[in-house]
Amino acid sequence: MSFSLYDAFVPSCQQVLTSLNGLIDKGEAHVKENGLTDADLIEAKLADDMWNLPWHILSCWMHTAHTFQQMPTGEFTPDFSKLPEDWDAMRAMVADAQSSLAAVTEADVDAVADKTVAFVLGGKRLMEFTGANFLLSFNQPNFYFHATTFYDILRMKGVAVSKRDFLGPMRLIG
Repeated sequence: MSFSLYDAFVPSCQQVLTSLNGLIDKGEAHVKENGLTDADLIEAKLADDMWNLPWHILSCWMHTAHTFQQMPTGEFTPDFSKLPEDWDAMRAMVADAQSSLAAVTEADVDAVADKTVAFVLGGKRLMEFTGANFLLSFNQPNFYFHATTFYDILRMKGVAVSKRDFLGPMRLIG
């Protein structure tokens, strides 16, 4: 069985993006059911020097949809200008990531696999990768870190979520 770069990256990101939709719903429901304000959860962080919930959604979008917009240029520059401000904006950003990934083909991924992709921040080329290594050693770990941190913040704030909520729709036989 051959296993493509597409197979290693895109379907798993799609799975977790679907789970993020459910986590957003559970976070918003928790706020309503417990008489909290949206800010009680949206502004929550695991530690003072970490980002709050919307930043983690932005990062998941960045390491999926934004990645495939940027990789063909040979440079990846984070876009911090689209921070979602509420539950609906977080859902919209996840939906954009899902639709962007749905449009990515195996040929699109193969076309950038051996290309040099530089990580650029503040106008400086900080790191260079092959496209494959960029996806698997930079984007994928970052994507999972931010999706997990989003989940962890909800758990820390008492939202009734479980590992199954994080896993999303697994690709089962049959």
